[in-house]
Amino acid sequence: MSSDRASYLAFGSILIGIAVLALKFGAYWLTGSVALYSDALESTINVVAALVAFAALRLSAKPADANHPYGHQKIEYIAAVFEGALILLAAVAVFHAAYNAYLAPRAVTLDPVGIGLNILASAINGLWCAVLLRRGRALRSPALVADGKHLLSDVVSSLGVLLALLVALTTGLAWLDPLLAGLVALNILWSGWSLMQSSFSGLMDEAAAPEEIERMRALIARHADGAIEAHDLRTRHAGRLTFVEFHLVVPADMRVDAAHDICDRIEAALRADIEGASITIHVEPETKAKHQGIVVL
Repeated sequence: MSSDRASYLAFGSILIGIAVLALKFGAYWLTGSVALYSDALESTINVVAALVAFAALRLSAKPADANHPYGHQKIEYIAAVFEGALILLAAVAVFHAAYNAYLAPRAVTLDPVGIGLNILASAINGLWCAVLLRRGRALRSPALVADGKHLLSDVVSSLGVLLALLVALTTGLAWLDPLLAGLVALNILWSGWSLMQSSFSGLMDEAAAPEEIERMRALIARHADGAIEAHDLRTRHAGRLTFVEFHLVVPADMRVDAAHDICDRIEAALRADIEGASITIHVEPETKAKHQGIVVL
């Protein structure tokens, strides 16, 4: 099941996050760089975010119940917002560390092992980020995509820190180290805000993409033989589910079982095209036709 695969990926993020965290703190311990400390601090948030994503995916996989008749999928959006808030807190902590380092600068050691550990951590994050983004979009999991975007931000900031830190070490300019940490914090802030903003659309029941809606309209028109028209098509996303509802106009003298057969054909076609589609069709007699909806082919 897609929910099980998503949970396995989220659990993998926890293990990888812990390994990367150890590598980055090792790099900071060997070099004493506050910029690398800020990079390691962001990885701490990665581990917490992975734990939140894993818990959210386990809960979202629960079947619908009396209190949640539409399922638990929206918990993934809430988890993504929470992850964004954690990222913002990490940015504040990095700003604090950078400010203290600026007031009392200290020497940074050009330790090849420390630099190597940070490069290895960034490479692991980059590979896992690609996996999460690809599989998260395929499984339509907001929690996995959020985790992947967070890691992508981490990779970008890590590479920037490494390149600029080498410049700071070769030039001997101690003030560059806290400056780099501040730039990392700005990148973290932007990442957290973007993540929270994208999650709000799911919480606000944003409609499916225009091209997806056009495919739905074409499928309804093609598989509703016997009906007159369909109108008031509405959609919304909730995690891996896409809710689709519309009114189907049929001849006034059509038998209930015949109208039901038409609905079955439409539902089968929509589910074959849209994974996780939850469809509601309201059947109406032709006296209710609006003549401005989806014309049946």
